Amino acid sequence: MGVVGLAHGTSHFFQLLLPTLFPWFAKDFDLSFAQLGSVATIFFVVSATGQTLSGFLVDRVGPRPVMFAGLTCFAAAALTAASAQGYFGLILASVIAGLGNSPFHPIDFSILNQRISLKRIGHAYSVHGITGNLGWGFAALFLVGIATAFSWRVALVSAAVYALIVLAVCVINRDSLATESAHARAKAQPVDDKPTEGALAFLKLPVVWVCWLFFFVLTFALGAVQNFSTPALQSLAGVSLTTAAAALTGYMVVGAIGQVVGGFAMSHQWYDPDRGVAIALAISATMLGLAASGFAAGWGAHALVVLVVLAGFGQGMAAPSRDLLIKKATPKGATGRVYGTVYSGLDVGLAVAPLLFGWLMDHGMPRGVFAGAAVALVLAIIVGLWVGRFVKQAPA
Repeated sequence: MGVVGLAHGTSHFFQLLLPTLFPWFAKDFDLSFAQLGSVATIFFVVSATGQTLSGFLVDRVGPRPVMFAGLTCFAAAALTAASAQGYFGLILASVIAGLGNSPFHPIDFSILNQRISLKRIGHAYSVHGITGNLGWGFAALFLVGIATAFSWRVALVSAAVYALIVLAVCVINRDSLATESAHARAKAQPVDDKPTEGALAFLKLPVVWVCWLFFFVLTFALGAVQNFSTPALQSLAGVSLTTAAAALTGYMVVGAIGQVVGGFAMSHQWYDPDRGVAIALAISATMLGLAASGFAAGWGAHALVVLVVLAGFGQGMAAPSRDLLIKKATPKGATGRVYGTVYSGLDVGLAVAPLLFGWLMDHGMPRGVFAGAAVALVLAIIVGLWVGRFVKQAPA
């Protein structure tokens, strides 16, 4: 759990490698919010495409070598960004980072689902989700802190060093990541004359595509907060860059607390996963809706910051139940493929969201960042309940 969590947290760290430094790029390279949003979009387009394909690779050769390759890409992306001289240098770094990010969900869930007992799988999912949120939160503190003290180029070089340290830790602890690949299973199993389903048979399952849609809608809210909550809070609340960036860190940290609560509740079966998701996301939608409405303006400049931070709790709480729904829908031996396909919805959503919310920021509508995120969460509640219906109707 610890090694997988460290690698997963690192993948989330590198999702924010460039967005966290957008204010510096905008100033030094004279870039619009739409251009900055396109940098994030390219990252997630590459990641979404690569995630679907990498699921097959993980099933074929095993997750461990693919993990090592992904971490190496992160270091290369940070060094590429550190040497960038303009917009196209950032685009190249985004492509490399997106390639590195693409296999991590198939990697992580292939390892956890093979190596962790059913009794402890809820805790494993919580650890997985918590480390992801902490990776996001750490990125904001780490990169903004170093960029403010030194420069954004020093921050990016430091990020490359961090990726190499994590790679070294994973290589040293490689035995804990060992799993059986599909190729090894095929060699070990006796050959019979029974027809077997093809590698793409899982694509016929409607629940796979409903889950994909759920993740696509859900990540609009995440994309809004990740990429544009900092400038939106500066504009609406008049807070400093440091305070606005700290709000993003707080959002991720509170989300990690929500992961703990959600994992504990799931392990004790306090609620059906789909209903738990709906309750949790309703909390976040309410917080972001209040932030967008201006209702909290009379409470002081930092009231908006608090609302955005609290919104992270519900999204974190929903994650363990979400992952359990996918596990129940996954055919045996197809973990990498199913997770690669379904979780590509996250990347596609994160690719589209920056374009929309960047346009809103460029046209002087910072409230639209939080309003759009709230609407996306309401849609995610509806689709999440739809996922629950599919799972409940499936044969035991």
